[in-house]
Amino acid sequence: MNTDLTIEPSLLLMPWPDQIVLPTDSEAGTRLPSAATTIEWLGHPSPQAEEYTERALSLFSLGRIQISISDATEDLLPHLSMDESYILEVMESGVSLSASSVWGVLRGVASLIQLATKNQLSPGLTLTDRPRFPWRGLLLDVARHYFPIGSLISVVDGLAAVKMNVLHLHLSDDQGFRFPSAAFPSLASEEHYTADQLRGLVAYAAERGVRVVPELDMPGHVTSWLVAYPKWGSRRTSESRRFGVHQACLNPLDDEVYQSIETLLGEVVDIFPDEYLHVGGDEVNPSWWQSDPTIAAYLEEQQMSAQDLQNEFLTRICAILERLGKRAVGWDEVLHPGMPKCVVQNWRGATTRDRALQLSRSVIVSAPYYLDLHYPADIHYGFDPEASQADWLEREDALQSDPRLLHIADGIEWTKQWRNNSIEFQGDVRALGGEACLWSELVNPDVLSTRLWSRLPVVAERLWSPSSCRDIGSMYLRLQACWQCLPENPEETAREKLSTIGLNGPELNVVSLLEPVKWYGRLLGKRALEARLAGTEMPKARPYQVDTPLNRIVDFLPPESLAARRLNAVSPFTAARQVKDLLHALEEVQSNPLLLELEAVLSALDSGADLLLALQAGDCSANAALQQMQRLAQPQDEYVAAPLIYWCRFLSNGSLAR
Repeated sequence: MNTDLTIEPSLLLMPWPDQIVLPTDSEAGTRLPSAATTIEWLGHPSPQAEEYTERALSLFSLGRIQISISDATEDLLPHLSMDESYILEVMESGVSLSASSVWGVLRGVASLIQLATKNQLSPGLTLTDRPRFPWRGLLLDVARHYFPIGSLISVVDGLAAVKMNVLHLHLSDDQGFRFPSAAFPSLASEEHYTADQLRGLVAYAAERGVRVVPELDMPGHVTSWLVAYPKWGSRRTSESRRFGVHQACLNPLDDEVYQSIETLLGEVVDIFPDEYLHVGGDEVNPSWWQSDPTIAAYLEEQQMSAQDLQNEFLTRICAILERLGKRAVGWDEVLHPGMPKCVVQNWRGATTRDRALQLSRSVIVSAPYYLDLHYPADIHYGFDPEASQADWLEREDALQSDPRLLHIADGIEWTKQWRNNSIEFQGDVRALGGEACLWSELVNPDVLSTRLWSRLPVVAERLWSPSSCRDIGSMYLRLQACWQCLPENPEETAREKLSTIGLNGPELNVVSLLEPVKWYGRLLGKRALEARLAGTEMPKARPYQVDTPLNRIVDFLPPESLAARRLNAVSPFTAARQVKDLLHALEEVQSNPLLLELEAVLSALDSGADLLLALQAGDCSANAALQQMQRLAQPQDEYVAAPLIYWCRFLSNGSLAR
């Protein structure tokens, strides 16, 4: 039985509300008359809500708005259990927004802004809305590339617009340390935040109902720590500009290390008031511990593995956080039969979620929401945080046969090692929520908006809206409409950036049909990717490191070509002729050296269009066309021609009716 939620196609809201009453047929065509916005506060007004709401709605002429907060409790800071429900009613006399708390008002205002932007405030429309999950976040890696505070302010604005409520800042890694420690001033990288900047960010985010959760990653990913304070490790290391897993680890047997961590975390807690603090715990390379005589002797004496020692380290860190009044969050490598109370952030596929649930640990789901993989929006949208493990694994397996991901099918196969030691949790699957993750190896402030906003709203919907909300066609329509309410429209911004580096109109039209390769194809490069799949990864062969400029065409491309998706709405033969016209227009303008790296992919696109037209003319068979189209659709350097993928799918269907 189909239990999917029916979505009104003309109502352009994202995330989709929990319940909607639509205007009657007689009301549907009417809109609120344009008049100066006047806000009347009822119940228990909140200065925090009043100031933000007056400012947020000042650009609209919405007439009379009544806002009521029924709970007198004044929560100055957003928190995990805050009530974000609201009721928004549009009447002929104006708009009524009621909520129990200031946080519900903020979410209702976000919906009101979307409706006003699209002129969809029709009398008779009622939204009764609440989030499905309390934790709806974004991890932003500010360690590998530094994002100035202005960029983070803009990110917070976007999070609030799509009703997300957590900004998780990955503040330290092998390549950089962005937190300003007064006790250990040498820790901070040259580019780092000041304490006042971070306090200002926390306050700004709180006004918008967004919690800021800091992360200091340990005991691995600490090269930057040990360059500054080598005594915290069991050997010396040097500054690193490369990406990938490093060997550097803190010394888990040194009491001075724990004393220093307690001092450092005390400084973090002083700036970040949230109840939760992330301590990392991912990708800990055991080689330093196993090769150090003292640590190796301890492991042998205690009959412990390196994983046992990491759990001992985590136990001591959690005790520190408990003394500081905080709760720990760690990546799913912290899973251990004897692990302390710690929220587990799942990133390695479906099975680590169930392993955490089996240990009665709270879970934040991130595995399907890695935005740095350049996946299309509908792939992220298809994964539900509380789906059964069997359903989730089936969806993971299906990625290998998705025509858009065939070029990284071997890489997806490689990730199945994460299913080792899996169990299937037999109880009711419950999650705190989820986080999209944007790791920044290939992201800097210049390309942030295109990478982030192109798909983050669909993750926001998956975490806010009912699980039955999964109409892909509606999702794409509402996604593009939602962009108008975000700090930047990712598709328009990409075009502007590409224009700035020197592309003209005809060139932009052709380039808009291209996408970056998926998964870690770009980051690893051909040699390291082949080595990873063979089990002998060579990090030094990677084409990118911290100081590699991100200023090529591929850097500014959206992860998913919506121009190609729109082209796919017409007959493939018509699309082929349109592509030929675009390429012909490109030939008529002066040759641009920026396009030299696109010669192979544009040649493949041209050949694919010719192939379809030859098929239409009866000059080749469908089977021959499919085989040739599949060859043409393979990535060229770091680029994929998206129309070729759609045409492969068309030919695979075996129908030439279109």
